[in-house]
Amino acid sequence: MKILVTGATGKVGSRLVPRLLAKGYDVTILVRDAAQVIPGTRAVAGDLFDPDTLHAAVAGMDVVIHLAALFRTFTDNEGIVKTNHSGTVALARAALAAGVKRFVFTSTSNVYHAGYGHPAKETDPVDINDPRAYAASKIAAEQELLILHPDVRILRLGFVYGDRDPHIEEIMPVLKQWRRHPGYRMHMVHHLDVAQALLILLQHDGLNGEIFNIADDAPISLYELADSVGKAAETFDTEPGPLSDPFEGVLDSSKLRSRTGFRPLVPSYYVARDMDLL
Repeated sequence: MKILVTGATGKVGSRLVPRLLAKGYDVTILVRDAAQVIPGTRAVAGDLFDPDTLHAAVAGMDVVIHLAALFRTFTDNEGIVKTNHSGTVALARAALAAGVKRFVFTSTSNVYHAGYGHPAKETDPVDINDPRAYAASKIAAEQELLILHPDVRILRLGFVYGDRDPHIEEIMPVLKQWRRHPGYRMHMVHHLDVAQALLILLQHDGLNGEIFNIADDAPISLYELADSVGKAAETFDTEPGPLSDPFEGVLDSSKLRSRTGFRPLVPSYYVARDMDLL
């Protein structure tokens, strides 16, 4: 199977690509600079901002795994929308024109908001006019992909961590800016399980046009996460008041489990810590 991976040098991609290669897949990576070589892959120069450069990358591919994104911590809202929405649609159009059979897209749990009254499900409403540019851009991309490509699969990721990813340390200053309640729970997912789920979506038939949440078994409070790296005291107010929505930030991943048999290899942050998988 020939696979094109975008975002191969990013946090998820740099950990996924070696696992794809270990499974024997023929992997091509889309990069802005063809000198960004990952051993075992073929690099094709292209830019999501320039649709004409994408045709060479998708030619002859069986599947596209689209990981490239501009994240919520960036302040360039125009760049976020251009990358996450317009760039995604341009890539999907090129893939469709080239006869690529399957398009796997990584989205985010940030598309959800408060007030559902339960852990967020794939069927819960999301707002394409969400004031958060990152969330809105991902929602817009999802909706257009579902119309455009006959075999798109969308994976909404919890907070991704592990495999020596500095993501947890990087988010600590952001938590302080957010002024979130320390009891707010964040659903996380280890890189091992992101790779497991992407392999499932890559391989399984009958999942056309489906959206799946992915998260571990134990959402962790922001206080616990900050405390685990010695940052709790400096991150949160001493008198936070009541927690307004105990379900905000929590995902229901039962659909992925029931439809595909997925079970997390790393069921919680504490398991990852105790097994030295951080």
